[in-house]
Amino acid sequence: MPTAPDVSVVLCTYSQDRWDGLVAAVESVQHQTSPPSEIIIVVDHNPGLLERVRCQLQEVVVAENREQPGLSGARNSGVAVAQGELIAFLDDDAIAASDWLVHLTKGYQDAQVLGVGGAIAPMWMGCQPGWFPEEFYWVVGCTYRGLPFTRAPVRNLIGCNMSFRREVLRTLRGFRTEVGRVGTRPLGCEETELCIRAIQHWADGVLLYEPRSQVYHRVPPSRACWRYFCQRCYAEGLSKARVARLAGSKSWLSSELSYSVSTLPKGIARGLVDGFLRLQPAELARAGAIAVGLVVTTAGYLKGMAFNGRTSL
Repeated sequence: MPTAPDVSVVLCTYSQDRWDGLVAAVESVQHQTSPPSEIIIVVDHNPGLLERVRCQLQEVVVAENREQPGLSGARNSGVAVAQGELIAFLDDDAIAASDWLVHLTKGYQDAQVLGVGGAIAPMWMGCQPGWFPEEFYWVVGCTYRGLPFTRAPVRNLIGCNMSFRREVLRTLRGFRTEVGRVGTRPLGCEETELCIRAIQHWADGVLLYEPRSQVYHRVPPSRACWRYFCQRCYAEGLSKARVARLAGSKSWLSSELSYSVSTLPKGIARGLVDGFLRLQPAELARAGAIAVGLVVTTAGYLKGMAFNGRTSL
């Protein structure tokens, strides 16, 4: 069976409650039509889980997070032991399509490509809320309306389904541990910040979005509710404020500006038209959710900028 060209796949995990998802994620990588050269499981400061992974998961490399607790430190610890020239990241609650790596690695035929990311489809573990707008699928870590439909350069990749040349990660010294998720705290944007640094360092470099490289991300009922939606939007605003400061310029948030002034207004208008003229109440609810999400995210961003990074959830 052919293998993907020198790829290490890193999966980070932190809780025994996510064991079944982790096992499914590992199996989906092992069953790739073009398997990676190695699968690395990084356990984030959980000795019991570390021992379970070592005992029960076969044919994987097991590593501990040697840095600060959190996703950034865990990913860096995986990169530190990875042998592949390309390093791909998959969440422990995601399942990769069988041709995930085939499509993910094709983009690296261009020497200017620094990283390649793919599409992420939600797997609702309960009923999908009728009010949940596709424009805000990023709230649950998935591809959202506004991204390209075909392969195209992007400002940043999404953490659940992304890859980089090892040289890029080593040169940039990995993800910043002061940015990103720790446990269930819904902060993020560590991959956004790293992608911005990559483009700043390699002016001619390219980050590619390849939607044919697909994974499926579990969405538990606890994340399919208004409370989580608002918490995650607010946290995203805080995180983007921190990214703007670290990047040294608000101009690096031009993608967010375009999304806010183009994609979201179109979504609201579409919802209002379908709701009132076509008598579809769910569309009215989605339009309302878009408006609420925009307001709450903006509030988080403004507070994050005002407090210069000292605020927290």
